[in-house]
Amino acid sequence: MQASTHLLKGNLEFEISKRRDLHCFGEVKERKSTLNPNLCIRRGSICSDLRSGAVSMGAELARARDSIESVVQSSIKSRSVKAQASGDLEDLAPINPRKKSAGSVLPFFGVACLGAILFGYHLGVVNGALDYLSKDLGISQNAVVQGWVVSTLLAAAAVGSFTGGAMADKFGRTRTFQLDAIPLIIGAVLTTIAPNFQTMIIGRLLAGIGIGITSAIVPLYISEISPTEIRGALGSVNQLFICIGILAALVAGLPLSGNPIWWRAMFGLAVVPSILLAVGMTYSPESPRWLFQQGKISEAEKSTRTLYEKERVTEVMYELSNAGQGSTEPEAGWFDLFSCRYRKVVSVGAALFLFQQFAGINAVVYYSTAVFRSAGIASDVAASALVGASNVFGTVIASSLMDRQGRKSLLITSFAGMGASMLLLSLSFTWKVLTPYSGTLAVVGTVLYVLSFSLGAGPVPALLLPEIFASRIRAKAVALSLGMHWISNFVIGLYFLSVVDKFGIGAAYTVFAAVCLLAVLYIAGAVVETKGRSLGEIELALNPSGLSSS
Repeated sequence: MQASTHLLKGNLEFEISKRRDLHCFGEVKERKSTLNPNLCIRRGSICSDLRSGAVSMGAELARARDSIESVVQSSIKSRSVKAQASGDLEDLAPINPRKKSAGSVLPFFGVACLGAILFGYHLGVVNGALDYLSKDLGISQNAVVQGWVVSTLLAAAAVGSFTGGAMADKFGRTRTFQLDAIPLIIGAVLTTIAPNFQTMIIGRLLAGIGIGITSAIVPLYISEISPTEIRGALGSVNQLFICIGILAALVAGLPLSGNPIWWRAMFGLAVVPSILLAVGMTYSPESPRWLFQQGKISEAEKSTRTLYEKERVTEVMYELSNAGQGSTEPEAGWFDLFSCRYRKVVSVGAALFLFQQFAGINAVVYYSTAVFRSAGIASDVAASALVGASNVFGTVIASSLMDRQGRKSLLITSFAGMGASMLLLSLSFTWKVLTPYSGTLAVVGTVLYVLSFSLGAGPVPALLLPEIFASRIRAKAVALSLGMHWISNFVIGLYFLSVVDKFGIGAAYTVFAAVCLLAVLYIAGAVVETKGRSLGEIELALNPSGLSSS
């Protein structure tokens, strides 16, 4: 007990000393940056003496800082290795307790979430408008062409998600948002004025590329600017804004019954948030992590000062440095994602999105209208509103639990609930004894499934992946994982009805239930908890050997 007390006291004294040294180092660095080099040239020997003295002092402070960092890194590495050796990475707690504060992050978080709204809006806008635009464009008798109007967006989004990762690495997060607004705006305009099927397809292609890029960079940007203590809540709200976008598309379609040409206005409305996104990102700070990784230290400090309270700047900058965010390693290429160093963690990202889609979420949403009609709910709008409301309600609950219960536990609970709901749906269609109650059970099963999905399987993957990926692979690994999301989404949308026609809806739902069970087992064994840890601490926990290359 006495030894533990001495150790705790020693750690506390070391932490105070470290902060004092870093504060001094920051002051000297700030003063040094204000020196005018032209003035030094004119002053000759006097300035030469000042410069040599400053260099000497800087060298001593740098050596002191390096000594401090080496001790801290050794401590973190030791804790990481011990945690891995015990097989329980969840026990690795952050070194410094953090007070809850959103600082100045929320306005910039709100701007990024315009991308999430566009994501949901473009996904949902075609559902209500399809019949009307088909008649207007003369394709109402061609189901294949109508299918291309729907699925072109999904295929293009897969391309956009891969492109978004490379763009985010090359141009930065905020500039990528601005560039992404170009296909979003042009796509919305073309679908609004489309005189024929070909123009509509081109517009949907551009809009799909836009939302694909958005799907990759919105969770990436949010995770990198959010304070550790509320990163889970803000990340899960991203999913909430996607749901809001889908609901906005539903509401935008209400005037269709009285005005068949209103579908053009529905597509045109997407121009407004696209422009706001581009303008808002002009005034939003770049990700400090990306800036630090590019070697732009002073810009990273400025961005950090904009995002957080001034007293946290030193802590955040030290954390970036300590985690090796300024590594001399080049940015990872696509093939690096499959190297031994990163293969395991990248496979987790891809697997989570594959489980998310092949657990049947889009199939349930696509088939929900028919399910509700079987229960006597004839209004498609009412059916969609019930599903949308369940999604929003569950996401709100998830955002409040994300930083308390943790990501892993919510994922397990979510997939378990989805599996149980799928079994209920399957039984309601296959057990003859339940035939009198099949409609009611199907509605209950659908609502419970969507609610379970929104508690974890929906919001967590997009939040978790930027947390578990190392900084040098983060953008491309997130893009690869989201590419899996769009590809599997496209496959489900393309083949689900064919599978139902051949095997029956009950059999399809049974397969989805089995996928949910596999997901629970996989998550329990392969996913680590990230609640309460900074991105740097997570990177060290998953790859402590990476320090040696920093």
